Amino acid sequence: MLYSIRVFRRWHGRFPRIVSPRSFNEKVLWRMLFDRRELLRTAADKLAARRHAGEILGHDLLPELYFVTDRPETIPFDTLPDRFVVKATHGCNWVHLVTDKQLESYPAIVDRCRAWLRSNYFHACREWAYKTITPRILVEEFLGDANGVPPMDFKFLVFDGRVRFIQVDKGRFADHRRSFFDPDWRRLEMRYGRWDLIETEIRPPSRLADMIAAAERLGRGIDFLRADFYDLGERIVFGEITMTPGAGLSLFTPASFDYEVGRYWRLPRRASVRSH
Repeated sequence: MLYSIRVFRRWHGRFPRIVSPRSFNEKVLWRMLFDRRELLRTAADKLAARRHAGEILGHDLLPELYFVTDRPETIPFDTLPDRFVVKATHGCNWVHLVTDKQLESYPAIVDRCRAWLRSNYFHACREWAYKTITPRILVEEFLGDANGVPPMDFKFLVFDGRVRFIQVDKGRFADHRRSFFDPDWRRLEMRYGRWDLIETEIRPPSRLADMIAAAERLGRGIDFLRADFYDLGERIVFGEITMTPGAGLSLFTPASFDYEVGRYWRLPRRASVRSH
C-alpha cells in the first residue's frame, strides 16, 4: 500500500485520499488496494476477458482467435493468414501487429513472446489482478484497413451500467492521439495521459449506438469498468475490459476533470469487494 501511495504522490504531486476518495484516479487506486473481486482478475486476463465478453455479448463480437499457447515456438506461422496480431494474456500493451507475415522474422516474434512470458506485469504498478494470471500467448485476427492501418479504439467509461464518457484513441502504433466525447458525441476539452488531442474532426462511428449498448451490457451491475470496441462498419468487435485504467497515474488536463469523471463512480462498500 505504501508503495502505491508514494507512486501516486510522485505522479500527481499530492497524497491521495484513501479513506474517502473523490477523484477518478483516487478511486482507481482505492480499487487496486482494496477491491478483490474475481472480475478484476478476469478482465486483466486477455483470454478470460474474451470468454467473459463472449458469454454476455455473443461470440460473434470477438475477433477470431487463431491460436493459444505458452510455447511460442509452436505458433503455426505457415498456416496463419498474412495479417494477424500476437499478444500476451497477462500484461498491458504487450502486442505485436503483423501486417505482412512475409516481411516478419518469426524467430524475433518468438523471442519477444518468450520475454513477455518471463515477465509479471504486476511489478509495473502493483495492480494485484495481474499477479497470478497464467502467462499465455494469443494469436488473433488483425483488424484494419487494406493498408494495414489499425482502426480507432473506442473506449467506453461505464458507471453503474451507463456510459458517461467515450475515449477515442487514434494511431496507437504511430502518431498516437486521444480525445474524449460524451455519449451524444459532443467533444470534451479534456486530456487524459500524455497524448495530444485529435485535432481533426471525428464523426460519430456508424455503430456508436451498438457499441454503447454492448458496453452497458458488460457494465451492468458494476460500479465502473472501461469497455473497448472497434467499429469496422459491417460489425463491431470487442477489444478488452479495463478495471484500473492507467493504474491511477494518468493525469487529466485540466485537473478538474479528474473529479468530474470521478463523481460518477460510486464505490462499493469495502466488505463487498474483499469477500473473494
